[in-house]
Amino acid sequence: MEALIHLVKGSVGTGIFAMGEAVKTSGIVIGPLFILIIAVVCVHCMHLLVTTANSLRDKHGVSTSLDFAKTLELSFLLGPPRLAKYSVHAKNLVTYYYGVEIGVRSIMAGLFLPVLLPCLVRNLKYLVPVSIMANVIMFFGIFTAFAFGLYDLPPFSDRRYVGDLATLPLAFGTTVFCFGGIALILPIETQMMVPRDFSRCGGVLNVGMTFVGSLFVLMGFIGYWKWGEEVSGSVTLNLPEDQVLFQVVKLLISAGVACTYCLQLYIAVDVMWPFILEGKLRDSKHPVVWELLFRSSLVLLTSQIVPFLSLFLSLVGAFCTAGLSLLFPALMDLLMHYADEKLTIYVIIKDSIISCFCMLGMLSGTFESVRAMITALSAPEEEEFVFQNTSFLISNDNIHR
Repeated sequence: MEALIHLVKGSVGTGIFAMGEAVKTSGIVIGPLFILIIAVVCVHCMHLLVTTANSLRDKHGVSTSLDFAKTLELSFLLGPPRLAKYSVHAKNLVTYYYGVEIGVRSIMAGLFLPVLLPCLVRNLKYLVPVSIMANVIMFFGIFTAFAFGLYDLPPFSDRRYVGDLATLPLAFGTTVFCFGGIALILPIETQMMVPRDFSRCGGVLNVGMTFVGSLFVLMGFIGYWKWGEEVSGSVTLNLPEDQVLFQVVKLLISAGVACTYCLQLYIAVDVMWPFILEGKLRDSKHPVVWELLFRSSLVLLTSQIVPFLSLFLSLVGAFCTAGLSLLFPALMDLLMHYADEKLTIYVIIKDSIISCFCMLGMLSGTFESVRAMITALSAPEEEEFVFQNTSFLISNDNIHR
């Protein structure tokens, strides 16, 4: 249950409120189907990641705990000899992606202490209460938006059934951003009492992502049906501003996002801290103290980042999300089948198709981020804070992302 809570919270963030715009760009009929297809592909890639990590542990005698970057590095080492020399570079590439994508938020200085305390927790198991609180708050906001969206719906025929082909990549990019929580998969599996239950047919991964995918489809469908071409990059911007209930909902959503910060930071520290510890702090007698100082520094740094800098970081994160969610898992699967001498035409074709999807997502994601950046920079000053905390951060939900 703890693993399921973490998975759902790590996958459902502010990006769900951007699903209405994704359906707007693809059409009210094509949009939900498009989101569903991308969800299936992304979940399949999550399974590929878990399978590759398990194969490295079981068949190739790897006894250490594996994260995303280490799994990719070992996959390169076991692959064709020509790729083995690039294993360290592949690991560093993923580490750089994580470092840019995770933890990009502009946090008020007054929230430093409440945000800092859960970030000092070093065991994912003890973050369950915070994750439960974030789930309750976020889902209250989501279902309130659902309820308002279902009230006084316009005729279904007033909406476009199929979007323009030119805007379809935007829907692809936005959806891939929202399923960018792959960074949490291996840490959650590792913390389970029975890790094998994570990826089985009725396990945590399938149950959790089925629920998450259903929420994304429903939010996109209802959002576009309710507001049509007026739907915003975040449906929270479409909620009435003169009613106390919806003002409270927006505050609760912001609080829910703040509660997820410790989960985002957990992955960032999990990736970056081993490199620091093995380097300058290898002989330190107080590694825990240094780690707590490192965590505190990250919280302080991200709380002081100027707002416009986060736009550029969001652009980089958007470019990386498709690679993390699609390209690298497909590549690892290909290399592991090669190492096990089980590489077939089916595996080659399947992983090649996923890789092509990834390239499309990276291109469309970059375009979407540039568009969001232009929109944010041209928005009136009084609307800027609201937009930054709801709309353009869709690329950082993963774990978000």
